[in-house]
Amino acid sequence: MSVPGHDAKPSRVRRLVLATNNAHKIKEIVGILDGLAVSILTAADFPDFPDPEEHGATFEENARLKALAVRANTGLWSLADDSGLEVDALNGAPGVVSARFASPGCTFADNNAKLLRLLADLPDERRAARFRSVAALALGDNEVKLFTGEVRGIITREPRGNGGFGYDPVFFVPELNCTFAEAAPEAKSRLSHRGQAFRQVAKQLRELLAEP
Repeated sequence: MSVPGHDAKPSRVRRLVLATNNAHKIKEIVGILDGLAVSILTAADFPDFPDPEEHGATFEENARLKALAVRANTGLWSLADDSGLEVDALNGAPGVVSARFASPGCTFADNNAKLLRLLADLPDERRAARFRSVAALALGDNEVKLFTGEVRGIITREPRGNGGFGYDPVFFVPELNCTFAEAAPEAKSRLSHRGQAFRQVAKQLRELLAEP
């Protein structure tokens, strides 16, 4: 992967803007796209980086909205995602409001505390949930490709582990026999919803970059 400002062959490297300010997401995405002939840029590289309001009713709508906003602002290929937790017993909540489930400006701990409180009386067999991610790759002003990933798990009764972010401490993955917050980063990326979606993005980018 090229480092911004140090492209060995600028004519063969495409600039790609990540439409997120989330350092955790940026680190995960950069790791997945490593090795591609792309120069990764982020909000820090643009003084007027857009911060579109996520008013979509679905992950797909929000991911598309963010990718197109950054594409319009920069004129470059742009990559965004919208991800969240869907709990069966809560009819899919928190869903698209996962990041602000407890309240606007809340912390990860606030969200986890609210979730555990709502599920406190439910037995294990009714604590099923899934993480979903939709990645949007904006190649033109009206050209967006969508990629999805999903992983199912069970909501624990208390936070476990110090890794990851968001709902990772309360999301138990049977295949790993631990929460995402307890899993090694490589193991989490292999199974995670975001890892699935962005590996599809990497495949698409590889194909696009191979075109003459």
